[in-house]
Amino acid sequence: MLQEIVISGFGGQGVLSMGKILAYSGIMEEKEVSWFPAYGPEQRGGTANVTVIISDEAISSPVVNKYDIAIVLNQPSLDKFEEKVKPGGVLIYDGYGIHKKVQRKDINVYVVNAMDESMKMNNTKVFNMIILGGLLKISPMVELENVMKGLKKSLPERHHQLLPMNEQAILKGMEVVQLEQKAE
Repeated sequence: MLQEIVISGFGGQGVLSMGKILAYSGIMEEKEVSWFPAYGPEQRGGTANVTVIISDEAISSPVVNKYDIAIVLNQPSLDKFEEKVKPGGVLIYDGYGIHKKVQRKDINVYVVNAMDESMKMNNTKVFNMIILGGLLKISPMVELENVMKGLKKSLPERHHQLLPMNEQAILKGMEVVQLEQKAE
């Protein structure tokens, strides 16, 4: 199993932490993992992204040109990464941040309305966990139990009381993810 994933959005949407949790989850399952963030002044308001590779075999390079899965959380991210998804791959987006439709017909496109769902949960901070839940429903590359262990490892201890709410958000994402377009 080899999954090359890019997660991209505005700084503050939890892009890097979502990638970190996914990477920790892979480590919990004794998989080979790479977590390669790309940000700068983007961290607060501009576009940030992270490449996560999870594999059963050694990873030769953290630098990836084409991805199995792209998660895009804003229009600039869709514009940048749509063409970098491998044919037959997966593109996941949140309907709130995308204004122009996905053009490619050779990839599987899913929508997770995470912003709407996080507002229903009265906590927009779980936005990224809802997206992560959608990803794990589409491609269950790691077990939920290990995601929770990874989340616990990445959250400061003073926030561990938020773990149950984050687990609810992941489960909500698994529930609400919808296939928008099947690859031809």
